[in-house]
Amino acid sequence: MNPDRIRVAILGATGYTGSELVRLLTPHPGVDLVAVTSESRAGEPFSAVHPSFRGIEDRALVTVADLEDMDLDLMFLALPHRVSMEFVRDHGLQRCRIIDLSGDFRLPSAEMYEAWYGTPHVASEFLGEAVFGLPELNRTAIAGARLVANPGCYPTSAILALAPLLERNQVSPEGIVIDSKSGVTGAGATAGEGTHFPRVFGNFSAYGLLGHRHTPEIEHVLGLVAGEEIDLLFTPHLLPVDRGILTTAYARPRPGVDAESVTAALHEAYADEPFVRVCPTPPGIKDVRGSNYCDVFATCDPRTDRVVTVSVIDNLVKGAAGQAVQNLNIMFDWPETTGLNQGPVNP
Repeated sequence: MNPDRIRVAILGATGYTGSELVRLLTPHPGVDLVAVTSESRAGEPFSAVHPSFRGIEDRALVTVADLEDMDLDLMFLALPHRVSMEFVRDHGLQRCRIIDLSGDFRLPSAEMYEAWYGTPHVASEFLGEAVFGLPELNRTAIAGARLVANPGCYPTSAILALAPLLERNQVSPEGIVIDSKSGVTGAGATAGEGTHFPRVFGNFSAYGLLGHRHTPEIEHVLGLVAGEEIDLLFTPHLLPVDRGILTTAYARPRPGVDAESVTAALHEAYADEPFVRVCPTPPGIKDVRGSNYCDVFATCDPRTDRVVTVSVIDNLVKGAAGQAVQNLNIMFDWPETTGLNQGPVNP
């Protein structure tokens, strides 16, 4: 399927992910952005909520109910978890294709979802149809999907670094430790005690120890790659920056594995990938800021018998909106880089 242009709506555009989708889709040559929704700010210009869009995107925000009579090819659900699955339950997938940016369709079962999210899944009949939207692993399935579950930001950074090593039997699936640091935009646009400026500025803290909701997502996908179940330790941290994720992962190497072989595995896996760059030295978050790139690095320490990987993404782009646009491009048979050619902003 390769239409000249498609009609797209963004549901929930007052948050950071929604505004980033608007930033990427407004100049996209194949997209007509016909509606942007907000239940709380309906009737106001989008640029009143996000002043950086003055003169660029001034359309009035509408409610979800206003979409009923619109002819749409795809909806982006930039909604909180629980709200997304309620929307899919109520509207189904017959009308148009959906890319969901919440966590509601990333896990394989309703039981797993309830265990980690603490609430029943109300649209479990759609879980089997949802495709995990990581293009580097699921490109073929994404192309034909009606419902794409856009991956979480932390899982994207961790999976892209570790999947090639597990797939090529370079590291053991046992004893993997993932240490991630994120900018505060990962917590969303709504202010909270943990993201209050005086608390974040000049500070650095861990959170979600032993129970972060991205843990089962990482375990499940890496388990599929490895061909066996994986139990790993994932610890996220909050950096005093606005955007970006740096993930360092530690794994046991298989016999005979060294720095050269793990680097070669990454190069082999990502030689033809437009948005994954294998780096000769550990990357930093400013190397990818504002772009859809994931930069990865790997080495092996013979002294401690550990493989160490470092990966960086912009949590709002490759970790959310950019990856969603990449999935849109795959679903409509366009080059994956369409609308995503922005270089990183550094400094």
